[in-house]
Formats: sequence, C-alpha cells, structure tokens
Amino acid sequence: MKRQPKIQAWERDKIAAWLSAGVSVRSIARQLGRSHSSILAEIKRNGSSSYQAIKANELAVSRNTASRRTNPLKDPVIYSYVLRKLRSGWSPEEIAGRLKRDNDGETVICHETIYRYIYSLEGKQRDLSQYLIRRHKKRRTWYGRHQYQRGISNRVSIDLRPKEINARQEFGHWEVDSVEGKAHKKGIHTFAERKTRLYKATLIENIDSEFGVEAQLNTFKSLPPKARLSATFDNGRENYNHTKLKIHLRMNTYFCDPNCAWQKGTNEHFNGILRRYIPKKTDLTTISQFELDEIIEEINNRPLKCLNWETPNEAFTRELQLITNYQGWSDSK
Repeated sequence: MKRQPKIQAWERDKIAAWLSAGVSVRSIARQLGRSHSSILAEIKRNGSSSYQAIKANELAVSRNTASRRTNPLKDPVIYSYVLRKLRSGWSPEEIAGRLKRDNDGETVICHETIYRYIYSLEGKQRDLSQYLIRRHKKRRTWYGRHQYQRGISNRVSIDLRPKEINARQEFGHWEVDSVEGKAHKKGIHTFAERKTRLYKATLIENIDSEFGVEAQLNTFKSLPPKARLSATFDNGRENYNHTKLKIHLRMNTYFCDPNCAWQKGTNEHFNGILRRYIPKKTDLTTISQFELDEIIEEINNRPLKCLNWETPNEAFTRELQLITNYQGWSDSK
C-alpha cells in the first residue's frame, strides 16, 4: 500500500476555507484525495475550537521539530542517572517518572526510550537487560498457591470487603503472603499496604499457622491502630490462625478466592520484585533478617507511577503523619 505524504500547508488552507463554507469532512477528503479519517485527525489535532490554517501549520511544524530533538540519553547527566538507577533495580518507568516529578512535571525522558536503548545493539552488548526486574520481554503467567485442604475457620470472603478498601481510599489495609525457600525450608512472610504500597518482610522458620500468625502479630503490633485496620490473605496453611489478629489487634481479615492470586496483586507484584534478589530455590537458611531488611528498604525507596512517583516510604510516612494523635501514640499491648 502506497503511503501518502503528510498534509501540506496548501491543503490546510483549503480545509479551513471549506470548513468555514460548511463543506462536510467526507466531501473535503474526497476533493483532496485523502481518507476521511486523515482529515478528521488533522482537524482534531490542529484545531481546538475552530480550525485555522496558519495556526494548524504552526502546530504541525512545532511537533515535527520536537520529534527530531536529540535523544535525551545523549545527555551525559541523564545517561549516567539512568544507568545508576537501572543498576539499583529501578524499572525504566520508575526512572522516567521520578525524573518528571523532580522536574516539576516536565517529561525528561520516556520510559520507552530507556527500553529501546536496553534492547538496542549497544544495550545488548552491555547486557543491560540483566537489570530489569524479570529480565525478559514477555510476562510470565502467574499461578496461585494450593488451597489449604483442611479449611480455614471463620473465613470472610474478599467479596465482602468494603468498597473503600478495594478502591485504596483508606490507609491501613494490608495484603499478606508467603515466599517459600528451597525444599520448603524456612520462608518469608510478606506484607503490602494497599494505599501506599509499603512492603514489609520477615523470615519465618516454617510456613505454617503458628509461625505465620506470630510474624503477623509482631509486624502489625509495631504499627498504630489506624495503620492496621485489615489484612487480606490467600488460603495457605500459614493463615489458619487469622482470628488472633481480630482478638489481639482488632483487625478485620478477608480471604481471596481459591487460586486467585491476582486478588491481592500488590503483594504478588512485590513478591516478584523480591524474587529478583532472592530467586526461587534459594536456600533461605543462608539469608539473615538484616540482609532481607536491606533488600526491602531498597524496594521501598523506588518511585511508583501509582503514587505519582513518590516512593512507598515517602507515602507511608505521610499517611502516618496524618493519623490523629500519631505522635502521642504508644503500643499498650
């Protein structure tokens, strides 16, 4: 199919004249030998309230000039910043978003530009894809864990979870999950706050109900009551004693449907990031809580698009400061 040249200045003159005379868009397209969609796109793109030929041409020239600007990665400052953050584990979107936030909302570099460079010949020679979270182009299918066959007493379905929790409008609602180690020895209990995306993790000796609820109580007990309103679990055996959260901390608990890991997608997302540092089949007996805390701190200091490029640490701290009388709060448990 032969490509038509871009709309020229003389054509814009005719479009403006015909539109002012009341000629239909389809008729204009036929007379210029162009498609109806091309003329319609030209009018929408270069005419806000009314289409003016001179103004439309100026806008077109301006866009064409902007599209030919020097690649921002040729700026040594931006280039070094991008490489440094890639090596720190930031995704291209996180890098681009944080640069935009730090420059008063002005786009410095597009994340697609970073991706193109990573997979360019030079990027492949430098093996930059190793710094991406999953190190591959296509997403892998995520599978849910097996449902606890014994059944969980007093289980409340996620379908009954209030709308404000689902919409992430209220602070203090958590998603809880577990990451298993090699040969099922030891595990990592993980927590993600839905609104601020703060991520916490603690090593446990075994993924079972006793160690699971102990980790949950220790983690949530360190928070003020308004920062620990509810927790959403999957149907794993480590969540069998969830009612202790209600008894000791007055927290509501909800459970995902069987094999529906996407229903607590925030936690699953961060578990995927954690797996970059601690891959599957890693012997967790070789990992200390101090090392795990260092990893979690690095994860929580990455800017996120859903937080308008704030970091989870920044967002969580801000929410804590908004809690009434937080400065005077103390754990009386």
